[in-house]
Amino acid sequence: MNEHVTKKRVSEPTRPTRGRADLERLRRMTEAEIRRTAPPELADLPEDFWDDAELVVPTPKQAISLRVDEDVLDWFKQTGPRYQTRMNAVLRSYVARKGKPAAASDRKRHRQRRKSA
Repeated sequence: MNEHVTKKRVSEPTRPTRGRADLERLRRMTEAEIRRTAPPELADLPEDFWDDAELVVPTPKQAISLRVDEDVLDWFKQTGPRYQTRMNAVLRSYVARKGKPAAASDRKRHRQRRKSA
């Protein structure tokens, strides 16, 4: 019987999985390595590009059941992975554009005024 042991080589991932950065690997890299491996669209950023950047902490999401038209869902799915995140972004931009909704008591008064007019 052959007692040959096979070890599986585990290589360091070259790309983050599911959008997560490998911070330990990044901390070990030199600035030159970071520049060399960065996407081409980042090559010509001005030095002060990140000076006014603000940290945006993602808000927790709430799982819901939402009924949407089939063609709308298909369109978002065709845009690729994370389509639900894009749907949330569209809804967020709508909310930002429309502003804060009226309180329930304000809506009730508005309906009563319309009925009496």
